[in-house]
Amino acid sequence: MYFDSFASFIEMGGHGPYVWVCYAITALVVIFNVWSPLRIRKSFIADMKRRMRREAKQS
Repeated sequence: MYFDSFASFIEMGGHGPYVWVCYAITALVVIFNVWSPLRIRKSFIADMKRRMRREAKQS
């Protein structure tokens, strides 16, 4: 699709608000889908380190 100006690109023929909100929601979902497993992995590794230290002290 060709637009005459940047403003018409942002407006998207009157559909701009819908289009840009959809892009924003999609970006947030993608960011969450990347961030969430990283956070869970970090928490899991920290828990395993704590467990290994505790078991080493008990032996």
